[in-house]
Amino acid sequence: MPLDQSFAGRSYPPASKYEVSREKIREFADAIGDDSPFYRDPETARAAGHPDVIAPPTFITILNLPKINGIVADPELGLDYSRMVHGDQRFSYERPVHAGDVLEITAHIDTIMTRAGNDFINLRSEITDAGGELVCTTQAQLVVRGAEG
Repeated sequence: MPLDQSFAGRSYPPASKYEVSREKIREFADAIGDDSPFYRDPETARAAGHPDVIAPPTFITILNLPKINGIVADPELGLDYSRMVHGDQRFSYERPVHAGDVLEITAHIDTIMTRAGNDFINLRSEITDAGGELVCTTQAQLVVRGAEG
């Protein structure tokens, strides 16, 4: 079943706020095997001009992945998760995420298209801080393989 093209252009507003803590940053850095002192030592981060420890660039996935999963789980979209693969992911930062940030995420379905029997859904998310300032824009492309015949 092809994806419902009418979903293109839809936006999904923030459902909650996410408070970034030193502990969450450390846990994430541990999980990806990155021992950078910028992710662990407030003094090192401050010496580099940051207000506190900063998060690894892919940390924002903690917010982005649940948002994407909520979109693709909508039965009206018609996405067969068993046929989906992740085609692309990009992060464009205005500034690093740091401990003490309170973040919100708004997601958008930019386009849905079909090529060679496969559906492509392009998603964009904007992560903002407590002041409403843009911190990061993410882009993801999901590919839903066509039915084998």
